[in-house]
Amino acid sequence: MHSATPEQIVKIQEAAQSHVLSTVDKPVGGELVVNAANIDERIFATDCPEPLSTSSSSNNGSASAITVLVECTADNWKVYVPVKLTLTVPMVTALTPITRGQIITEHDVTISMVDLLRFRRQGFSSQDLVVGAKTKKNLKLGDVIEQNDICVVCRNESVIIRAVSTGMSITTKGTALSDGTFGEQIKVKNDKSNRIIDAQVSGIGEVTVQF
Repeated sequence: MHSATPEQIVKIQEAAQSHVLSTVDKPVGGELVVNAANIDERIFATDCPEPLSTSSSSNNGSASAITVLVECTADNWKVYVPVKLTLTVPMVTALTPITRGQIITEHDVTISMVDLLRFRRQGFSSQDLVVGAKTKKNLKLGDVIEQNDICVVCRNESVIIRAVSTGMSITTKGTALSDGTFGEQIKVKNDKSNRIIDAQVSGIGEVTVQF
């Protein structure tokens, strides 16, 4: 038995990295960076006469590392290689400090690549989803804007209620009884009838109900 050469080590690491890149799903617009761990050069390896085979028990992109089994069946050797994953996705972040109660403008936010493993909460992928919303807390430069940080429709504030049916739409004024973000169902009081209804947040200061 002889120790692996530096070239053989590199080939094993590259095989492990290629396996992860080809098996882990990336989110839309996301970037996956992989980095194989150092391998002890005292392991037995050869210049395999056939392509190295690779396998892993996981292809979970939300894991911080995946262990890949790299094998040369022709020469009867194998090695387990841990591969570190860094998965980044575009998210809306604060371009300047934003104070609680401030209405967000396009000059306050930008899109940054954010490490998904460090940030597991609900953010926004488009600035259009936060511009015009009101902040519920102070935000620092670089903070990811989370869904709980803003209200597209804010409690006790006036909203436009858009009642939609096939081919027609009626609008009236109401009052939001809770905070809400895009697509969220909240309770709204119709100011005209005083009825409380369930409506879906559809825009800045706007909710929609089907009738």
